[in-house]
Amino acid sequence: MTNRRTRPAPRPPAGTPAPAELANRARASLADEVRLTRWTAAHPGDASDDGRPGTLPAATAERAATDLRLTPGQIRAAWDRARLAGLVEMHGTSARPGWRLRAWDSDDSAVLRGWVALFDAWSLIHPAPADLAPEVVAEVVEAMPQLLSLLQLSAGPVTVPALLDLLGQRVAELRDERCEVPYENPEDAADTAGAPDPAALARLLRWALGALAAVDALTLGPKRATLTPLGSWAVWVKLEQICVAAQSPAGGNIEQPAANMLLGCARLTPGAARAEYRAWLAARPVGSAIAELLQAARGEDALLRGLAFEALRVVGAPAEPDVRAAAADPTLRPYALLWLAEHDGADPEDVQEVLTREESTWLWVDTAAAVADHGENELLVRHLDSAVRTTVPHLLDEVRAVGHPRTVQVLVALAAAHPDPALAKAVRRAAFQVHTGGA
Repeated sequence: MTNRRTRPAPRPPAGTPAPAELANRARASLADEVRLTRWTAAHPGDASDDGRPGTLPAATAERAATDLRLTPGQIRAAWDRARLAGLVEMHGTSARPGWRLRAWDSDDSAVLRGWVALFDAWSLIHPAPADLAPEVVAEVVEAMPQLLSLLQLSAGPVTVPALLDLLGQRVAELRDERCEVPYENPEDAADTAGAPDPAALARLLRWALGALAAVDALTLGPKRATLTPLGSWAVWVKLEQICVAAQSPAGGNIEQPAANMLLGCARLTPGAARAEYRAWLAARPVGSAIAELLQAARGEDALLRGLAFEALRVVGAPAEPDVRAAAADPTLRPYALLWLAEHDGADPEDVQEVLTREESTWLWVDTAAAVADHGENELLVRHLDSAVRTTVPHLLDEVRAVGHPRTVQVLVALAAAHPDPALAKAVRRAAFQVHTGGA
């Protein structure tokens, strides 16, 4: 077997267009989305949602359809694609053109990143058949990278029966890998871990290929599918990311679950960590990757929370609905609000203003917990010194009131680390008061 750390990066497909040509293809693919986004910019207020965040009101869709000579259905589809590609950003209940639209005509890399964000979110473009179990849909989504790799390596049409055969094999492998509990009745095991239902897989393959065709990643012919130049390039980029990262010192993170991957990246420089995140994301479906990162963020390790949202920044637009939903979780709310503010184009110097005083304090304690668990005493002292408060006693009052579950441990660690005996004594007193419930 080839050593995974020394395997060569894949070569670009033969005849791959130049980046400028690929960017122009992406511009053509998203032409209606750009037209709609510019239309909403010229009609401020018309893109506010009607109680369903992220959707266009029916009356607005009708007006846009008339002006742009599209159907209301085409407008709604273009709106969803524009949001996934980062052309549209939601600010509360108002939609605004994103930074990517401003760079659309002049920055080829911004265009390609927007199209890749849409490609990554292909499974969100059209709903899967509603009568099929979500678990089966998730298995097919997880298996699709193997089918895309086959299409890329084939450099030409692949028949649908061949794709269906590979899909069935991959889904069966996934079920075998997950079947960890022995069954008393062998028939139960066969139902759960055996070969999947061919009819259901055939329907889901048609759905998946249709969704990928909708983002212009492939073309469909009579019983065959072929990657477009954009689709072939995108698959190659993801394979390259995986192979290059696999040869890095932290390359083993690609095959790890999210929590292990994040911890493996904890001491990397920001640029190296982002490269690892991109490779890890490229190796799995975007939807399941987002869910796994948020699950890691919900755990007890505060360091994982911060790192998970750093990885979600690499995901970009496809993560926005899940991050917005995560803002309802008190543990994740400060991180989610900062992520959303940055995603919406807030000035980095002003982004903290989206948090209330209590949320800022909660985030400060959570970050201190991460430093206490994984950092050094000097970092913990600097974290205290960096707190934006008038006095340390005032900070301690706010920390006691915010109710973070790690408050006592954080204060004890701060008291042990700080070189100023008087300040350390005040911090220890605050820790004792929180522990005993005193004032």
